[in-house]
Amino acid sequence: MALVRELFQVEDDPVSMERLRRQLKDFVNVGDNLIWQRQGIFIATLVLAGFYFDPLISGYCYAAILFTEVMDMVFSRRVKEWHDLDVVKARWFMRWLVLNTVASAAALCLAVIMITLQQPSGGHFTPLFFLFAASLFAAVNNHQILPALVLRLCFYGATFFFIATWDIWRMRPPLDSEIWLQFFTVAFVMYFIVDCSFVFLRLYRRGLAQIEEITEEHQKTKAALEIKSQFLSTVSHELRTPLTSIKGTLDLINSGVMGPVPEQMKPVLTVAGKNSKRLADLINDLLDLQKIEAGELAFRFNVLNVRDLVTDSVNLSESYAEQMGVSLKVHDWEEEIYVNGDADRLSQVMANLISNASKFSHKGGLVEISVKLTGDKVRILVKDTGVGIPENAKERVFGRFSQVDSSDQRRVGGTGLGMSISKKIIERHDGQIDYESKLGQGATFFIELDVISVAASRTGDASPQNLKLKSA
Repeated sequence: MALVRELFQVEDDPVSMERLRRQLKDFVNVGDNLIWQRQGIFIATLVLAGFYFDPLISGYCYAAILFTEVMDMVFSRRVKEWHDLDVVKARWFMRWLVLNTVASAAALCLAVIMITLQQPSGGHFTPLFFLFAASLFAAVNNHQILPALVLRLCFYGATFFFIATWDIWRMRPPLDSEIWLQFFTVAFVMYFIVDCSFVFLRLYRRGLAQIEEITEEHQKTKAALEIKSQFLSTVSHELRTPLTSIKGTLDLINSGVMGPVPEQMKPVLTVAGKNSKRLADLINDLLDLQKIEAGELAFRFNVLNVRDLVTDSVNLSESYAEQMGVSLKVHDWEEEIYVNGDADRLSQVMANLISNASKFSHKGGLVEISVKLTGDKVRILVKDTGVGIPENAKERVFGRFSQVDSSDQRRVGGTGLGMSISKKIIERHDGQIDYESKLGQGATFFIELDVISVAASRTGDASPQNLKLKSA
């Protein structure tokens, strides 16, 4: 009943339709990949039969088999072009598949029978081996669609027993004859083929069920990620407006514009001002992270002078370095180097590198910024004099909400998002961000970008990305 249901009924629901479409596409893909192996078996067998028996009959048999192969190729092309879940089209494909299977199996079995009838009694090694090869091929490669598999096995099984009983019917041999041995051997071979067929069928359907489960979980994960991103975006935007007001008020009070601040209130207001800035930085990082995940982080690519990029980034970071008790030093270089990039985003990356180097350096330490040109690549390096980074910590360095020093006693705070965002920005520039470090000897972070020619920098036509708004 299950076979009849699969032959003539196609369930009209999206899950069943998607499963059937996947099975049909798997079926035709396997058939297409093995087309030349099949042709090799057919041609070799029928050439041998034509040489030792009747070449005309062998030619007719191959013509019939070749016709069914052409029909299978047409069917395969139609299935590969099928992209909707139309139940009418699905039923049409299943009927076509059944007819193709019947025609193909019948043509092959007819060829085997014709070879058998031309042989003297006993043996029949050539047709039996040809039929065994075809049966094993069906068992291994036609398990995607149960009706096709069962139909082929029925045709091949009937032909096997026809060959085995042909000599018994003609010669009436005793039970201890080799002809009966051949009959029992054929029965054993058929059992082996049927068993192999359903082993492959169970394995395929188990794999198909696992793929469906993974797909379902993937859809749930995507939905959860989208909800999380929307939640982060909404909360961040809702928090930023009142926080901006609070931070602005605290900055005004701490600056003395609104009058002298009582001495006993200064420490509290200073801490409140610092924490409001940290919270504002966290919200900005969360918004950037959400935009990156949603593919909405915009980039404006222009020709940039590396000297200007480094100078502006250092100037913007000097006050923070002073707060950390660290000095900044820029090593000069002679070449005028140009890159194609977004000035604001690259400045954001440089600010992250310099602020991290300042945070993790000892007081009185030195942060060195240098530029190295190698071929068509430029490397901007930021070296600190901190404690260094332990081995196998790269995942934490560039991970989200993580820091190498995650203990409660760490000297500096942070969101743990800066390096992750920086990595995404540099990847968007087709560049590389990495570091070199030994524990206790500081660390050197660097970004590496493609250099553009001086001529391109003057015309502003370095690449098709120039002056175009891009999304991450």
